Amino acid sequence: MATHTDYAVLEAIFNPDTPFGDGFEVEETEDVFEENDEQDFDMKLVEEAKCLEWHGVAYAEDGNVKEAISLFSRAIRVLPTRASAYNNRAQALRLQGDNTEAMADLDKAIELSRGRGPAACQAFVQRGLIHRLNGSDGGALQDLRRAATLGSPFARRLVAQLNPYAALCNRMLAQAMSDLYPNMSSAKENGTF
Repeated sequence: MATHTDYAVLEAIFNPDTPFGDGFEVEETEDVFEENDEQDFDMKLVEEAKCLEWHGVAYAEDGNVKEAISLFSRAIRVLPTRASAYNNRAQALRLQGDNTEAMADLDKAIELSRGRGPAACQAFVQRGLIHRLNGSDGGALQDLRRAATLGSPFARRLVAQLNPYAALCNRMLAQAMSDLYPNMSSAKENGTF
């Protein structure tokens, strides 16, 4: 029976751009997200803003991005110093193709969250993806590193992909393993390993 380490090695061989040992575990680290960024707000206003955001997410999932943006904007008017609605509106703006306004909302979410907690983590990931889309791997790497530090496993994987040294090491490991075990690739595909 294959162990977790065996699977990690196989993952490194068959997916050389992923960080070693990161292919089979995709667990969110809840302890990073326990910070309560809402303690400074009137809880009645927080509940109102959350309700608007919840409905906005539902509209976005149904494809009504324009209404989602409207609801996220209303949530921002209810609590203009809470970062969450800026993150959600940025995501909807990205879906609409408006990356410039999305970046402005993400900058605001990072500012309001002081670069800490779940809102900052999500904003750094989104902003990193926009940087990457715009061809700025340096900006993407910087933001994704911040998100990885805040606990995002997705950001950790992207950081490894954008790091040319890590990608080179993983490719070298893959080549060495395929040279040592040339039949391992077909064994994994056939399910015999």
